[in-house]
Formats: sequence, C-alpha cells, structure tokens
Amino acid sequence: MSCGNPHDVDCVEVIRQVYLYLDNEELDEHGRAEVRDHLDECGPCLREFGIEKEVKALVARCCGSDAAPEDLKERLRAKLAEVRVEITSVEYRVD
Repeated sequence: MSCGNPHDVDCVEVIRQVYLYLDNEELDEHGRAEVRDHLDECGPCLREFGIEKEVKALVARCCGSDAAPEDLKERLRAKLAEVRVEITSVEYRVD
C-alpha cells in the first residue's frame, strides 16, 4: 500500500509494523515514533491502523485472557497481509 506521498518511512513498512505498534512492547521508542509520525501525516495508513486496532480489540473480546499460540499469530498475520494486498491493489489501482 502506498498513498503516493513521500514519507520518511514507507507506507508498506508502517502497515507491516502496526501490530507491533499496537502491542506497545515489541517496537523500540524510535520505531514507535516513526510509526506515530507516519500515522499523523498519512490518512490511508491511519484508516488501516484503525481497522487493525478494531480487529485486535475484537480478538481480545472473543478470546478473553487466553494467549494465542505463536504459530496461530503468524498464520493470522500472513492471512491479513494477503487480504490487505488484495484490498489495496483494488483500492489504489490507477487505470
């Protein structure tokens, strides 16, 4: 995904790091600042961040306090990345 505007950190990289950002423990402060700055200036990424935040909240509500196995997390991340590519390729296609 790319909004077409130049950023210090590419849109694709920011979206790849959204869950790390949301977990609030897997990115160092520099990485968190980069994501936060990018989200402040990029509407499409901010919308994607909102979607990911809602998905995370939904999973938390449905699973309660159960911790998901790491392999499940990786499979979900991969599937979400596939869906995101399909959606963004349609949404941002220029004909």
